[in-house]
Amino acid sequence: MSKDKDRAIVVRRSAPAKKGHHGGAWKLAYADFMTAMMAFFLLMWLLSSASTAQLKGIADYFNQPLKVSLWGGVRSAEESSVVRGGGRDITSDNWGVTRSSDGTTKRADRSESRADDQALNTLQGELERREQARLHDLQVKLMAAIEANPVLRQFKQQIRIDSTLTGLRIEIVDSQKRPMFATARDTVEPYMRDILREIGHTLNDVPNRIVVQGHTDAVPYAGGEKGYSNWELSADRANASRRELIAGGMDEAKVLRVIGLASTQNLNKADPLDPENRRISIIVLNKKSEEAMMRDDTTTTTLSDDAAGSARPLLQKIPPPVAAGP
Repeated sequence: MSKDKDRAIVVRRSAPAKKGHHGGAWKLAYADFMTAMMAFFLLMWLLSSASTAQLKGIADYFNQPLKVSLWGGVRSAEESSVVRGGGRDITSDNWGVTRSSDGTTKRADRSESRADDQALNTLQGELERREQARLHDLQVKLMAAIEANPVLRQFKQQIRIDSTLTGLRIEIVDSQKRPMFATARDTVEPYMRDILREIGHTLNDVPNRIVVQGHTDAVPYAGGEKGYSNWELSADRANASRRELIAGGMDEAKVLRVIGLASTQNLNKADPLDPENRRISIIVLNKKSEEAMMRDDTTTTTLSDDAAGSARPLLQKIPPPVAAGP
């Protein structure tokens, strides 16, 4: 028993097995991700604080930096550097004009410019509201004139007045029982003459200019499209309507365009032969549509054939051929 008591008790404890080391690659990936996100949010903040002119200048630089640097052109900044800039000065609204300061802009100047833009937008909005009110008054006045005239009142179902994006549209629609013009001709019927002259007298109440459009149905002429067709007929009827508007007292300078559209814009698209498709449209243009039409008439486009986009004409005069010797 003594020997058992003196015997040493040995307890063996095995250490837990160590798992393999996974490495720190995930830390690098996480750091790269956080850096990219930080750069992305910084880019978003810079873009949100840049003006429209600055954004366009940056876009122009990245669109064609090498081309402008090599060949120059109107988009090259006028500076003394060896490598010329690829876009206009983003702090200026003018092409080829560089800033003469050190690049800083006074906060007061920026605030003043922003206030001027807001004032201009407010003024434009007020002008548009006034113009819309004038056109609405014109619509009410035309409808009242039709109701007050016993001759016109019986034809009010053929007169449609509505507002569109381009302005106030007045349409006089044909019908089988009461055609506006003689068959296949531009001769104005008597009742149509009364309607046009009453409208022409009322249009002088607004300064807006007008467009007169002629429409026909799709019934073709016997000779087809090669001879006198619906294109000529719609244009002739629109011009005849213009003459009646002026005869009613409308200022002839109010007419901006007279257009013949044949059967390209049918009211009843399901039936191109429907008599309702024969109509005259008088569009009282709003200021924005009028300016757009005037700008389209006066804008010219210059084609170019070189990589720098210079203003040399693409089509040049070809010299006469040199006669060969005997």
